[in-house]
Amino acid sequence: MLEYIIRSSIQRRFLVLAVVAALCALGAWNFTKLPIDAVPDITNTQVVINTEAAGYTPLEVEQRVSYPVENAMAGLPNLEHTRSVSRYGLSQVTVIFKDGTDIYFARQLVNERLSAAKSDLPALLEPELGPIATGLGEIFMFTVDAEPDALNADGSAITPTNLRTVHDWVIRPQLLRVPGVVEVNPIGGFKREILVALEPANLLAYGITQGDIVTAIESNNENRGVGFIEHNGSQWLMRIPGQIEELATLGDISVSEVNGLVVRLKDVANISEGKELRSGAATQNSREVVMSTVFMLIGENSRTVAKAVAEKLEEIKTSLPEGVTVTAVYDRTSLVDKTLQTVQNNLFEGALLVIVILFLFLGNIRAALLTAAVIPIAMLMTITGMVQAKVSANLMSMGALDFGLIVDGAIIIVENCLRRLSEVRRSGELAVNERFNVVFEATREVIRPALFGVFIITVVYLPIFSLSGVEGKMFHPMAITVVIALVSAMLLSITFVPACIALFFNKPVVEKDSAVMKAARSVYQPIVSMALKARWLVVSGALVLMLLSVYGATNLGSEFVPNLDEGDIAMHALRIPGTSLSQAIQLQKSLEAKIKDLPEVELVFAKIGTAEVATDAVPPSVADNFIILKPRDAWPDPNKPKVELINELAALVEPMPGNRYEFLQPIQMRFNELLAGVRAELAIKVFGDDFDQLIALGNDIEKAIANVDGIADIAVEQTTGLPIMTIHPKRELLPQFGISIKEIQDQVALALGGYVAGQFYEGDRRTDIVVRLPEHLRTDVDGLAKLPIQRTQGDYVPLGELAELELVMGYNQVYRENGKRRVVVTANVRGRDLGSFVKDVQSSVAESVEIPPGYWVEYGGTYQKLQSASERLSIVVPITLVLIIGLLLLALGSMKDAMIVFSGVPLALTGGILALMLRDIPFSISAAVGFIALSGIAILNGLVMVSFIRDLRKEGLALDLAIIQGAITRLRPVLTTALVASLGFIPMALNTGIGSEVQRPLATVVIGGIISSTLLTLVVLPALYRLLHSAGEEKYTAQ
Repeated sequence: MLEYIIRSSIQRRFLVLAVVAALCALGAWNFTKLPIDAVPDITNTQVVINTEAAGYTPLEVEQRVSYPVENAMAGLPNLEHTRSVSRYGLSQVTVIFKDGTDIYFARQLVNERLSAAKSDLPALLEPELGPIATGLGEIFMFTVDAEPDALNADGSAITPTNLRTVHDWVIRPQLLRVPGVVEVNPIGGFKREILVALEPANLLAYGITQGDIVTAIESNNENRGVGFIEHNGSQWLMRIPGQIEELATLGDISVSEVNGLVVRLKDVANISEGKELRSGAATQNSREVVMSTVFMLIGENSRTVAKAVAEKLEEIKTSLPEGVTVTAVYDRTSLVDKTLQTVQNNLFEGALLVIVILFLFLGNIRAALLTAAVIPIAMLMTITGMVQAKVSANLMSMGALDFGLIVDGAIIIVENCLRRLSEVRRSGELAVNERFNVVFEATREVIRPALFGVFIITVVYLPIFSLSGVEGKMFHPMAITVVIALVSAMLLSITFVPACIALFFNKPVVEKDSAVMKAARSVYQPIVSMALKARWLVVSGALVLMLLSVYGATNLGSEFVPNLDEGDIAMHALRIPGTSLSQAIQLQKSLEAKIKDLPEVELVFAKIGTAEVATDAVPPSVADNFIILKPRDAWPDPNKPKVELINELAALVEPMPGNRYEFLQPIQMRFNELLAGVRAELAIKVFGDDFDQLIALGNDIEKAIANVDGIADIAVEQTTGLPIMTIHPKRELLPQFGISIKEIQDQVALALGGYVAGQFYEGDRRTDIVVRLPEHLRTDVDGLAKLPIQRTQGDYVPLGELAELELVMGYNQVYRENGKRRVVVTANVRGRDLGSFVKDVQSSVAESVEIPPGYWVEYGGTYQKLQSASERLSIVVPITLVLIIGLLLLALGSMKDAMIVFSGVPLALTGGILALMLRDIPFSISAAVGFIALSGIAILNGLVMVSFIRDLRKEGLALDLAIIQGAITRLRPVLTTALVASLGFIPMALNTGIGSEVQRPLATVVIGGIISSTLLTLVVLPALYRLLHSAGEEKYTAQ
């Protein structure tokens, strides 16, 4: 089959070139459709259910809302687990499904169960599903602000309410029409509302109740159709308009009649523009602003959508009122472009180095150009494959592409054809058919070992496909891309390369050894001769080196994947539970003023509390700060490490009272939250039933691990400290007054929390009409006892006589996971690897904390992913290695020769481990992928050399002579393939651009391993071959 393909390619060379040209054109067209992102989207399939439960405490929310909703989700198809958080007035349940579950199917299932669960929830509570976006869906943030001293058209100052109105009714509707945008989620400012502020004294004077006010507004603010009549052959629609069109009309509504006098609404209440009772705010550079986050629809291209949003925002600016400004503060495109630049530089520089090596070693410009031509063609074919496989071009998918690997097969074929054509040239000019025949024979000689080698490199990537969950989503794109690239290169090696050699190598070929090759051969010949003589010493030395590296590997640290340096900083600010929103804003403003003084900082903005759509269910005491840094060349010291800047930042903000901080990065923070439901790298989860016991255990764990080396940002979840004013009704007195508890609850809820009595329409815009006490009475805690509770008889009783008021400290939040309460101790690690850090933490907890029966501890966060990936690889990698031995046995037909070639793997790993140790890089899944790739590369060269030595022995050469001649003949392809593979990774290993951290361990492993495996192939392999084949020498000589 192979021979037929090679012969057909040579004979139909123009057809082959035409097909390759068509594939290149297809690749170029597909490049325009290739999704581009910074990193793969690792979000699991999850559906978020938010339920607003106004007035409920965290424990009541857990009991009445979160628990019934969680219970309703039990038994869903493909359900993996659930987690929930219950805060004051809000329940958020996250339902996580198995990977591969269609998100729309999952949402449909959840919706069906919610419909059934509504009967178990308190009346009027409406659970809502979160946006159809992933954790990486927050692609764009912008702020709406007013210019200094800017005024409205009527001459009044622009207020936060005006800014929010502009956002909600001018900006948001236009952005929602951008393709790929699923939600525009605002935070900050005040939603406009018409406030009907009750005057209790006037209500009492006229004997009017709160209910009368609500009824009056509801009865006088509605348009109604009353049918139609036919008149003189036409149809007239009949309607009675009653909707309020001016605020003045609202005040004129008749509420009651007292002693013949009409009491209007304006007689018992003040009507004005009010401010909503909000749960979140936003600040930027010490100013309060309206901030909005644009969410991308799941499965869309973040770069395309973010770019479209930015362009639309520029258009919208022309339609904004004078004095209102819109500023983009976070744009995913910038990170995507920076990581793309890193990948482009790596690939371009790698390709350049590969081409230089080809020129140096092949000594023939046409041969070097032909081999180099495989790179762009294979790349264009790979792009087509990526589009078909729905893989985006990102840091991970392009991270393991090495053009050296891609041209390995082509180098072996071109080099052998060059050598054979040069040999036959000495016998004179060749006829066309003779030349074709030489090319065919030369290709056939090496095609089997070359293809087997490339095939084995492809096979070693199979373990990566066994990774599941987050690890799978992160590394599958990498494996898919590499396999597509290698298969493309393999196809080109057996079709395009022989066709081009037959077509373009029509003049007599002179095989010239370059100066580099001459020097290499003169140095190598005595070394290989000496290695054969001292074979025991060589093999023993290699074995010792291997054992030393195995010992060294046990001291290597471990982490899941290196942290991607996004260039910006995310600072999680945690204040005392119960901190009011206005107090949090003041603290935030002073904090931002301090941070802005750092010369490296360009912009600081923050989200405080919960946005309109509760994607982050956090109280006002929690703020997410985004610190956008200037480009490095604008720093006073461009070489300052980012860790040093974070330490300076920490030292600057730590002295501020009532605050605690955690430092991460925008995407990293979101990743961590998705992985474990927490934002830190390590989460120690304590499960049990008694909440107070859980809190005590959490505090014990915090003390136990406080002194572990490298620990940072250690924190026990803020579970208590929420101040709750509890109004306890005096049950024994209520019958005497003829008042029920519900009447007290309803009247106090309306007075303090407000009641929406209708809506005020202005064109498309609609504004709630809210009835409640004026702000000065609503916040008067001392006067609360005097609040009149009206009786049906028309008189009233002060609240203080019907109930006792008590301020208590309640629970701040209640977390549940898989149906059990949990408390989390979080920590980040600085200055050391995650694996050894967690081991130290675990031993500290085991020694110092006694966990009672019925309670247990789990370790989550990114550490959990490292564990599951390592466990999966520890099973699959050995199976793959056995598969490789099987393939070698198939290729060589000899167990002895298969094991000689396979010995390249451990020695290649030796170099990889030493390289990691020298660069002080911990073991990570990125490094593991490097080791996987390495084992394939190591086998390729050994396979080619052993195959050649075997052929020479079959021709009757003595063992020593066959080994030496085989080794020297294959020196050029071995050195060329090794150098192009390692040099292709050098830019990746040395690059310091955004995103290079993720690729560095992989490149370091491959470079170190190739150096050691090349030494093995050239020195240890001949010695090992001589050692194992000594007994069979006579047999071959006899032949």
